[in-house]
Formats: sequence, C-alpha cells, structure tokens
Amino acid sequence: MAEAPDLSRARVLVTGGAGFIGSNFVQFLRRRYPGSRVTVLDKLTYAGNLANLDPVREDPGYRFIKGDICDPPAVAEAMAGADVVVNFAAETHVDRSIENAHAFLMTDTVGVYVLLEEARRIGIRRFVQVSTDEVYGEILSGAATELSPLLARNPYAASKIGGDRLAYSYFATYGVPAVVTRCSNNYGPYQHPEKLIPLFVTNLIEEKPVPVYGTGRNTRDWIHVEDHCAAIDAILRAVDVEGETFNIGAGNELSVLEITDRILRHLGKPASLIRHVTDRPGHDRRYALDATKLERKTGFRPSVDFEHGIARTIDWYVANRTWWEKVRSGEFRDYYERTYRGR
Repeated sequence: MAEAPDLSRARVLVTGGAGFIGSNFVQFLRRRYPGSRVTVLDKLTYAGNLANLDPVREDPGYRFIKGDICDPPAVAEAMAGADVVVNFAAETHVDRSIENAHAFLMTDTVGVYVLLEEARRIGIRRFVQVSTDEVYGEILSGAATELSPLLARNPYAASKIGGDRLAYSYFATYGVPAVVTRCSNNYGPYQHPEKLIPLFVTNLIEEKPVPVYGTGRNTRDWIHVEDHCAAIDAILRAVDVEGETFNIGAGNELSVLEITDRILRHLGKPASLIRHVTDRPGHDRRYALDATKLERKTGFRPSVDFEHGIARTIDWYVANRTWWEKVRSGEFRDYYERTYRGR
C-alpha cells in the first residue's frame, strides 16, 4: 500500500497557481498546512493574475516562478525538490477553444507531458492531474462514473482528455504516482469574468445585459471552489490511490436560467436584463457526475450549501470591484466583443 505524502511539511508545486482554482488552492494549503512549502508556476496569461495571490504574497512558505509548463527548463526549476505536484495549469474556456484550439492542445496536453516527464525523472511522490467533467461530453440522463466513455464535443474537452489519459499512462507505464480528478463547474472568488457567474454578476453591477446562450436550459453541477480544494486535499492524504480517477461534484444541478435568476434576485435586478443570444457550436446540454467513489475512498463530502455559496460569491464581486474592473479592461473587452457581437 502506497503511503500518502505528509502535507504538514511537504514541498508542493502548484502549476497554474495564479488562476482561479489554483490560487484558491494555494491559499487553502497555506492556511491548513503552515509547515508546508508551496511553489507556484504560472505563465501569467490573461487568466493568470498575481493579485489572486495577494493574501500569501508575504508568506515565507510561498514562492512564485513565472513560466510555461510547456518549457522543460522552467518546469525543472519549479519542480526541483518537490514532493507533490498539483496541475491546474490549463486553457479552460470553451468559447476560446473554438476560436483557437492550438493553445489548448499545447497547454492541456503537451504541457502535461512535460510535467510528467520531469515528475518521472525526479521521482515525485504524488502527481494530481486536474481534469474536468467535460471529458464525458453530454450526459442526457443519469450521471457519469469514472468508467463512463470519454466523448468530448469541443476542443477544450478533447485537449483535457489528452492530459488526463497521459497522466494515467505514466502511472501504468512508468509507475509515476499520478491521480486524475474530474470536477464539475466551479464557482467562487477570483474567477475570471469570462466565466458565467462572474460575467453575469459584473455585467449586472454595471447595469449591462447578460448574454444567455440559446434557451438557457443547459444544466451543470455547481461546486464551490472551497469544496474542490478540500476534495483534492482529501485525495492527497488518501492511501493507495495512485492510478485512480475521481469525479468531484456537489449535486447542485442547475440550468443557466436558474443560476441567472438567483443572481438577478440577489442583486435586485430585473429579468429584462436577460438577453438570449445564438448558442455556441457543440454546446453540451447537460453534465452530471456520480462522485460516490470519492466519498467511499476518502470520506470527502462537499460542505458548502449552494444557496449560501452563491450569495457569498456574488457579494465577493460586489466588494471587490477594483479587482474585476482591472481584469475586464483591455484584452477582455476585445474578447467580449468578438464573442457576443451580432449574436
């Protein structure tokens, strides 16, 4: 039986640690394991934001390296001495993958290969590849288990399958102690405003309409980012999980219109600000996960009630207007116009 790393004093490399989920995980680690050492490797693309790491900026147990996971020397520098790697580094936005699939293939597949090669070379103790529920494609009834077929319908999901299966192959072929996680839609603080919840919240704060694709009846399972971090922590502490895949979900299946309604009501905005736009190509109608394996193997259960979590999330964007106004400037404005103009 393989032993779990001792996180109370582990040296942890968090790739993509300046992004939404990665930065929340870094803060989670520093709160829970003050004796650990955390290195962040991040390319600082449009989605990476050092301001997300302000709460740990002066923490002696944290260091930041700017670099690309596709660059072997940068990866070698960042991974040197590490016990654990958690790979959040990814291009993640489906709309952008439709516009430019190449960047997704490079980061989400080739970058994972580079990380795994270095992990194999130095003998890392545990490698967590953060995948996504989107690898299963549409789930029109029931819920996907870890054994369900992988039927990606957009370039983002397809590129994530590449990294997902590479991680498993490095366990099966070389014995790299890799674990794959497939999580449902995250929400919470520090999420880039191109994503649904922060996009709608920030638009409504500025009295702008919210663009709802098609009918708005596409449904997802929503999990608070704190629960996602806690689930990965549970997996890192578990014994004998190398080579396993774990679904991570919270059972909060809600449509885009249901999410929109909650945001409108919380902010006191009228439904007249909803603007239905032409649906995007290959828009999966429903995702749903069966996460019972995770609970059975680790004991993890989500703890953030959705109604409380969404209210806290909306209030965070209301209170942190300076943070998102900077993010919504420049490149974001150009992207928003390209994506929604004429739809």
